Amino acid sequence: MNQPPNGDDRVYAIGDIHGRLDLLERAIAAIGRDNDRHGGEALTVTVGDYIDRGPASRGVIERLAANPFPTPYIALKGNHETLLEAFLTNPGGGEHWRRLGGLETLHSYGVPVADLMLGRNYEEASQRLREALPPHHLDFLRSLKTSHSHGGYFFCHAGVRPGVPLEHQNDDDLMWIRDEFLSSLANFGKIVVHGHTPVAAPDVRPNRINIDTGAFASGWLTCVVLEESGPRFLEI
Repeated sequence: MNQPPNGDDRVYAIGDIHGRLDLLERAIAAIGRDNDRHGGEALTVTVGDYIDRGPASRGVIERLAANPFPTPYIALKGNHETLLEAFLTNPGGGEHWRRLGGLETLHSYGVPVADLMLGRNYEEASQRLREALPPHHLDFLRSLKTSHSHGGYFFCHAGVRPGVPLEHQNDDDLMWIRDEFLSSLANFGKIVVHGHTPVAAPDVRPNRINIDTGAFASGWLTCVVLEESGPRFLEI
């Protein structure tokens, strides 16, 4: 676990936010304090799932779209961002999305959800969402990457498929995989830093680090700091 991110620099990686703007603001402040204290080169990575379930999806996107961090910033795509994008072009997907927290996101953008709670009027809701999304929110969503490699670490939302080189991973696995990845003891070539599957506390293993601590329900948003001495975690 002692591989540096890239020479002597530092990476801050934030887990699944899920509409918890309050916790994101605390993470931004914590990264600012830590960066001031340690100096040097640093990078911030968020591993996706900015929306759904929590109360302030719109506010989270608004904040992230302008890079609120004191470092360069890379935003990765989670499966929930994929669900929102799909709903814009295929309203029928709303039946699935609403059960995974989509109603909270629609509500945060001012889209009425009463009919959706009864499984009706998805096309109208899709149109209302298209009208409500600010252009810079759409630009942010379209800019999201599915992975990022940095030094001894590989960042993605859900994980990787064992046996497949990191450079050949497909987007579906990067955003959706669970059991095959989580149960694997394989050396993936780099330590995979991911979210997607909530855990009670950050799960640090020889081949991966899970930083999804279920912020929308637990009130605990995790930020891991990756540096030459190994991982540490900020108080948020």
